[in-house]
Amino acid sequence: MSHKYAHLRRKAVELRAQQQMTLDQLQLPKTTVYYWIKDIPIDRTVRQSIAQQRGTKAMQAKFAALRQQAYEQGMAEAPALMLDPTFRDFVVLYMAEGSKRNRNRISFVNSDPALVKLAHRWMIRLSKHKVDYRLQCHADHDEACLKDFWARALAIDPLEIKTSRKSNSGQLKGRRFRSVYGLLTVETDDTYLRARLEAWIDFVKAQW
Repeated sequence: MSHKYAHLRRKAVELRAQQQMTLDQLQLPKTTVYYWIKDIPIDRTVRQSIAQQRGTKAMQAKFAALRQQAYEQGMAEAPALMLDPTFRDFVVLYMAEGSKRNRNRISFVNSDPALVKLAHRWMIRLSKHKVDYRLQCHADHDEACLKDFWARALAIDPLEIKTSRKSNSGQLKGRRFRSVYGLLTVETDDTYLRARLEAWIDFVKAQW
């Protein structure tokens, strides 16, 4: 064995034994290196970790491609959808008031019944996923009345609305900034509709 290959062999064995490198990670001719390191095992947990990393990257690439396809679908269908002025209203409303934090979820929260009704109408029309409702109200609100109010406004069962109370030790009666109807969140976990919505937002922005 030449001095060059002897050095490579020592290095390959060292990396395998000390750093638990796989055949792929060594980045040397596999047919040769295999026989140098085949008798030096690596921990099962290391092999699992490498396989998991590859699986994770492949899965991430797959879903990124699906989100991109949904975005392109959104761009393609935007002109037809925009013929309905209320759809454009919904897109602009979401652009201004909707949650942008989670690319897998569409979430809109407001105290104005007209705005919530508009967002809700298009969300249930565009998504096949379950829509969830969360009502935030103050301690001096009548929770049952508020649930009935929103249920009638959105044509849903009051039991579908989950509630959380906001502490207000000073009692907010009479204060003008208080939300009379509380704050209602309407949301759905729909990754690909979220990607389409991003396309519709970009479509509208491009026209300004």
